[in-house]
Amino acid sequence: MLIEQSAYANRWRHVAPAAKALFALGGFIAAFAARQPLAAMVVAGLIVSVTLAGAKVPVGRYLRVAAPALFFLGISCLSLAFSLNLDNDGQFQSLHPTPAGLQKVAEVGARSLGALAALLFLVLTTPLIDLIALLRRLKTPEVLLEIMVLCYRMLFVFSAAVHDTVTAQSARLGYATSRLALRSLGGLAANLTVQIWQRAHDLHVAAQARNNDGPLRFLEPTFANAGLDSILAAASGGLLIALAVVLS
Repeated sequence: MLIEQSAYANRWRHVAPAAKALFALGGFIAAFAARQPLAAMVVAGLIVSVTLAGAKVPVGRYLRVAAPALFFLGISCLSLAFSLNLDNDGQFQSLHPTPAGLQKVAEVGARSLGALAALLFLVLTTPLIDLIALLRRLKTPEVLLEIMVLCYRMLFVFSAAVHDTVTAQSARLGYATSRLALRSLGGLAANLTVQIWQRAHDLHVAAQARNNDGPLRFLEPTFANAGLDSILAAASGGLLIALAVVLS
């Protein structure tokens, strides 16, 4: 939900999705074109600055969205940094960091941060409906787009169900004590399982009622300066790539 709130509330909400996708693509290419960790970190820093200062995405919301990805990235880097030594019988001997492993962590981590910054720029500034419209123009298979739409819809259904259930439980002091809170959480999980199952079944019945005839369509907004936005985004992405190559 944080991603959607940012996508609709940021300053670049009405910039053409194709332009933002071009800039994000340039960021991806620049991150992987950087041969030195410093170059990739500079690219990541510039993209983050554009997201925060240009699109006016709140810093707190940005960090909350990025935290899970950064956590998994940190775990992955730890697995690269250490070397496991085994004896002839396959028994554990030692686990220690190696210079080659630390260098690999720096390279992979910096590039991953650049790619993550580019992805977050795109999703935090562009609503999913606009992204789906862009993917449809790029000839993405309709079955994939319909799965995206249904998953997108179910996220809001799930969020609404959680909010309503927790509000009802709180009104009955269901979280007044730890014992009641544990009982309420069990009831919440059981209730959500039934509700989500029933609503998913209703969506399936609705799809069958229309014989699955034709793709799901939405009204697409028009962007007055789409051409100019795309040119500026392509130029900015090209500058990121050039900067990454020069710094490497």
